Amino acid sequence: MASLQEQYDDAMYDFSCGNYDAAIAKFRAILAVEPDNFDAQLSMGMAYYRKEDYATAIAEGHKAEKLRPKEQLVHTNLSLFYMKSGDKKTAEHHGLQARIASWREGMAAPAPGAAPATESDPELQIAKPKMETFKTPEKFPDMPWKKKAPVAGAKKDSDPQP
Repeated sequence: MASLQEQYDDAMYDFSCGNYDAAIAKFRAILAVEPDNFDAQLSMGMAYYRKEDYATAIAEGHKAEKLRPKEQLVHTNLSLFYMKSGDKKTAEHHGLQARIASWREGMAAPAPGAAPATESDPELQIAKPKMETFKTPEKFPDMPWKKKAPVAGAKKDSDPQP
């Protein structure tokens, strides 16, 4: 018998091929063995969404929410499901919950001894800004926002042309 991870991978293959009914059946089989399998529960909600069965997608999404109530992806999915079902107010609520969850994740302290993401992931090294040297000017204008006083006898732009 295949491991739960292999069953999940197989279900995700069906999902990626657009065979949502087969994927749902496999997610259900995984959840029958391991009812708190978050990934299978979350993916099942998305499979129902792709089938445009928004009511069932919402129900499955809330089951995932019970497993991980502060998970950003749960609330992002629920926001999407509710928006497609026509419930904008509830969609906005879950959108806000997703944003709060992302802030919470951003503020989480790194694990002791963990390297910053930019040091551990070579892909992010490319995105790291290059430090440029910047030479400051030696003299700054006194008050650049003030216009210079007109010189006596100088023509103004508004004077008529001869």
